[in-house]
Amino acid sequence: MIKMLSELNYKKPVYVLITAARNEGRYIEKTIESIGRQTILPFKWIIVNDGSNDNTQDIINKYLFDYKFIEYKFIDSNNNRNFASKVYAIKRAEEMLIPIRYDYIGILDADITLAKSYYEKVLKIFENNYNLGIACGVLKEYCRGKFENRIYSSWSVSGGIQLFRRECYEDIGGLIPLKWGGEDSIAEAVARMHKWEVKSFPGIIGYHHKATGTGNNNGIFSVCFQKGLQDYYYGVHPIYQIVRCIRRVLKKPYIIGSLLQYIGFIWSYCKKDKIDIPQDILQYIRKEQLTRLYKLLPYFSKVED
Repeated sequence: MIKMLSELNYKKPVYVLITAARNEGRYIEKTIESIGRQTILPFKWIIVNDGSNDNTQDIINKYLFDYKFIEYKFIDSNNNRNFASKVYAIKRAEEMLIPIRYDYIGILDADITLAKSYYEKVLKIFENNYNLGIACGVLKEYCRGKFENRIYSSWSVSGGIQLFRRECYEDIGGLIPLKWGGEDSIAEAVARMHKWEVKSFPGIIGYHHKATGTGNNNGIFSVCFQKGLQDYYYGVHPIYQIVRCIRRVLKKPYIIGSLLQYIGFIWSYCKKDKIDIPQDILQYIRKEQLTRLYKLLPYFSKVED
């Protein structure tokens, strides 16, 4: 009887999703179908078509009748698009979620597929740790004909599958639009700044169907250079950037990719371009980065011994 009563009182967590899609006709159908198979479905999934000129809209329309939890919105594009456009599209979706009561809000890119128990597993982890503000699994990325493991840190999360506790999302003020992107990294830093835990869990896998940053038909070398620009505008400390680029040697294209990322960073650093994030957040990010470097010193001293 006690077990039955506890089951009756059990309240399943309610989550909502937001996807900003632009010219994702090649992938979005797989994304929609993977969410439709989830063991715990989202209460609402706002898909914003951010000015696509391919068949993205036609594919979304196919599923609106069967998947009642999907709500579709089209917004016109403009000629001044940059990486911040995704965040503006997400904020339009947030307005549509205002009257809805939910516990978690997720950002899902339109080129990702997830196992059917993905959100059930992540939500269970959330429910067992109230201090957890942002969480996700880890992504395998499609590259050169196969899915490869991405470099990840347990204290960081992939922007394409970020899931936020609602209180955390509201606490940090949502995502900050940045010209060169990096809004996901800023969000997790601000969450930690507000004493929320941020974690990724390697036992929960998602699949990214194209290389990060290639959504605008950019070549991989251009992507590496732009990543360096992004690192600068995200507020990465110059010393920490050296370590980031050394670590990037593990990912294709190996040495040249790391060099291009560092050159992109130095390019903006030498120009002393303005970093458009609040000063308190910038100071926290750099303090956090230097703290991580400091923790590495005992490791290097052991290597020398």
